Amino acid sequence: MAKNSFIRFAETLMIKKEMRVVSITVRLMITDCTGTIYFTDMQLQDGDQLTGYTVHTSKMLTKMQENGQPVPPRHYNGVVRTAETVILFNLGKTSAGLDCYIYPIQDMAAGSIELSQGVGAHKVKFLDPVNAGDELALKASTRQCLKNGSQTPKDGFYQYSAAWDSKHTVKLEERKSARVLFEFQEMQEGGDRL
Repeated sequence: MAKNSFIRFAETLMIKKEMRVVSITVRLMITDCTGTIYFTDMQLQDGDQLTGYTVHTSKMLTKMQENGQPVPPRHYNGVVRTAETVILFNLGKTSAGLDCYIYPIQDMAAGSIELSQGVGAHKVKFLDPVNAGDELALKASTRQCLKNGSQTPKDGFYQYSAAWDSKHTVKLEERKSARVLFEFQEMQEGGDRL
């Protein structure tokens, strides 16, 4: 092998589907050789097909800047009754993760609260019932779905704010209301180039 040549190795680990993997230990060993060997980038992924490496967005994006300083996160709030489309203005140069907070004014049944993008894409449904005064938080920034600060189940996707005008549909139980708060950090290009 020529100097400075890199080879990608792949290994498949078979697990029992009904068992949860708690940890994996990887030991890199080379025997019977001379010279210098470098190990770079280790990737573990679920599935039976090898996929390409994708860098994290933090390597390509930075917080939106004004006068050389990052702009603070944007906040939009309102009150929704039964269903409304909320339009958020994201002046960043690209999409950004969206943190959504819902504060029910009345008790609502399990599965009666939904969020979606545009005309219904990227939908998420909260699976537990809620009481008046509860706080539901769907946080793309930390990949958490919380009810009163504790993990709660959801069915669907974390939300994002598209660049410029971003439309979001909030659906509640019929004839019931909730306060809503949306928070996101506007982003721009400016990180490391690939």
